[in-house]
Amino acid sequence: MHTILVTGGAGFLGSHLCERLLERGDNVICLDNFFTGRKENILHLIGNPRFEVVRHDIVHPVFLECDQIYNLACPASPVAYQYNPIKTIKTSTVGMVNVLGLAKRCHARILQASTSEVYGDPTVHPQTEDYWGHVNPIGPRSCYDEGKRVAESLCMNYHLSHKLDVRIIRIFNTYGPRMDPNDGRVISNFITQALKGEPLTVYGDGQQTRSFCYCDDLIRGMMAMMDQDHDIGPVNLGNPGEYTMLQLAQEVLNATGSKAPIEHVSLPKDDPKQRCPDITRAKNLLNWSPTVDLPTGLSNTVPYYREWLKQGGERRAKHRSGE
Repeated sequence: MHTILVTGGAGFLGSHLCERLLERGDNVICLDNFFTGRKENILHLIGNPRFEVVRHDIVHPVFLECDQIYNLACPASPVAYQYNPIKTIKTSTVGMVNVLGLAKRCHARILQASTSEVYGDPTVHPQTEDYWGHVNPIGPRSCYDEGKRVAESLCMNYHLSHKLDVRIIRIFNTYGPRMDPNDGRVISNFITQALKGEPLTVYGDGQQTRSFCYCDDLIRGMMAMMDQDHDIGPVNLGNPGEYTMLQLAQEVLNATGSKAPIEHVSLPKDDPKQRCPDITRAKNLLNWSPTVDLPTGLSNTVPYYREWLKQGGERRAKHRSGE
């Protein structure tokens, strides 16, 4: 049994991770400032004697005792991280220093949840971990992309300078229940639009590609990376199955049974044309590969969005945002 700190533990992936760690028998401290994390994601865990919630922002130093740290604290969707770009980059820089300092004091192993966004708009396909990326350092996505690149650098320098036990994963597009329906990511957009009978908005010609990993597969890979003793990373975690946005739209229409039309809109600045992981390293190091295909994952995800709409989630979200 370990005491494990999960920063960003009330977020989409953080809440699934907390749940899995508790099922394994660990003590879990969920730390979140609830900027994008939601209390609804962890309500079912409240009352577990091995679960503790701390409301805190890692931009400020934190003093806790733990054996392992999963650092998932950072807005991950373009809507969220562009809402307050300075806050976003501070989370990945100042916040990263604070969490690394905590790990150093506690002699804790720390896993940094980095992102495929460090590859930017890639010129190498699929992306391997030794690719340095093609990122616009002053573009609208730079607060997230460059923040995560600096966070990786900080992890490596703490490892080299202080022998800190670090692990780095690069997460590719992940989806599943509890992903915020208003976060602006393509699967959440398509599902909510389809369920409401609204046009599915496809950026550009819809031929840009992404790969989509179901949350259960991702969490399994994340925990495997933390628990192995051989490699600090970085290691790509994602599903190498590649879909164009038009193909994804059709899969969502199939999963929801919707007859909604598809509508093309202008392409956002710096939107990557291709994004697909090479997971050779994850296969060799972790014996990990995804097992849930896109149709199955979507069928597991759609009921969450149906219930969210049924319970008036969209109205509550607009109320919180002041619309």
